[in-house]
Amino acid sequence: MADVLVIGGGIAGAAAGWSLAGRSGSRRVTLLEAERVPGMHATGRSAALFSEYFGNAAVRALTVHSRVFYATPPTGFAAGPLLTPRGVLALGTPETAAAFAAAKAAGAGAPQPAVELTVEEALGLCPLLRPGAFDRALHKPGACDVDVDAAHQGFLRGLRAAGGTVVTGARVTGLVRRGGRWHAATPAGDFSAPLVVNAAGAWADGVAKLAGVPPAGLVPYRRTAALARVPDGHDVTGWPMVTDVADTFYARPEPGGLLLSPADATPTAPGPVRHDEADVALAIARFEAMVALPLRHVSHAWAGLRTAAPDDTPVIGPDPDAPGFCWLAGLGGYGIQTAPAAGALLAALAAEDAPPPELLPLVADVTPVRTRTAPL
Repeated sequence: MADVLVIGGGIAGAAAGWSLAGRSGSRRVTLLEAERVPGMHATGRSAALFSEYFGNAAVRALTVHSRVFYATPPTGFAAGPLLTPRGVLALGTPETAAAFAAAKAAGAGAPQPAVELTVEEALGLCPLLRPGAFDRALHKPGACDVDVDAAHQGFLRGLRAAGGTVVTGARVTGLVRRGGRWHAATPAGDFSAPLVVNAAGAWADGVAKLAGVPPAGLVPYRRTAALARVPDGHDVTGWPMVTDVADTFYARPEPGGLLLSPADATPTAPGPVRHDEADVALAIARFEAMVALPLRHVSHAWAGLRTAAPDDTPVIGPDPDAPGFCWLAGLGGYGIQTAPAAGALLAALAAEDAPPPELLPLVADVTPVRTRTAPL
C-alpha cells in the first residue's frame, strides 16, 4: 500500500520520488513509468548542460539551488562528479544587439557572472570562430556538462533504497479519487495512494484530464540534435559550448565530435518523435556560418521532447481544485538543471511543510493555478 504515486519516471518524477521517500517519516512511494525504461523521451535526450544563465528568473533560481546538490551530492548518490566545467560562448551580431544586452544583464546576476569578451579573447577560447561573423561575445564561465544518466539513476536508486518501488510498463489509463485515495489503472496493475504527483512530462495534461483536473496548458516541443564527427587534426574537447544570443543553434563538444542543434522548438503531440533531416542540416549550416570547421559526417541524429507551460516556468505544487493531486511538470528544457530543487520544493509543498527558505520566494511563481486554462 503506497502513500504516494508518482506518475512519470523521467528526472522530474525521479527527483520528486527521491525527495518524498527521503523525508522524515519515510513515505512509501510508488513510481509509475509508462515505458520499459525511464527517461526515454526527454531526460535521456537532453543536451546535458547545467547553466544558471538559462531560462527566466524562476528557472535560474531553481538552477542555482540545484547546483549545491549536484556539486556535493549525498554519499553514494553517484560514482563520480556530476558536474564538469564547460562554459558557454554566446556570439552576437549588430542585428542581435537587444538580445545580447538582455543576455548580458541576466548573466550579471549569476553566481559566476557572464563576462563580455573582445573578439580576440573569444578566439582564444574557440580559435576557429569566423571573426567577421560576429561582433560581440559573451562568456558564461559557470556552465557545466552534467552527467544526466548518473543523476537520473542516482534518484531512482535512492528512491528504491528508501523503500520505494519503480514500476515500468505502467502507463496510467485511468485515474480517479475514491475513498480519500487516488486509484490508477495501468497495464502493470492497479495502484492507489492518497497523494499523486503528476510528473508525466509531455503527457501531464493528459494525466490531469484522466483525473478530472483542469489542464495546465502544457505544450510539448520537439528539439533536434545530432552528433557530427570533427575533421581529423582538430581537437575541440576543450572548447566551451558555442551558441548565439538569438538562440538559433548550439554546439557542445562530446566524445566522438560535436553535439549540434538548431535550437528548434516545434509543437508536437506527446509520443515518440523523430528528427527532421532539414533541422540537422540547418544546425550544421548555422554552426559553420560562425565557426570555420566543416562538418561533413553526422554519426547519429535524434529528437527529444521539451514540455513547457505558457510562461515557460515549471508547474509545481498541489492543485487547489483536486485534493491530493500535485504537479511537477512543464520543466521545459530546464528539467535536468532544476530537478534537485524542483523535487525538494514539490516534496515540501505536497507534505504541507514549509519549503526550504531559499525556495520559498518561488512558490507563487510556480503554482499550478497561474496556468489554469478553462475547466473541463
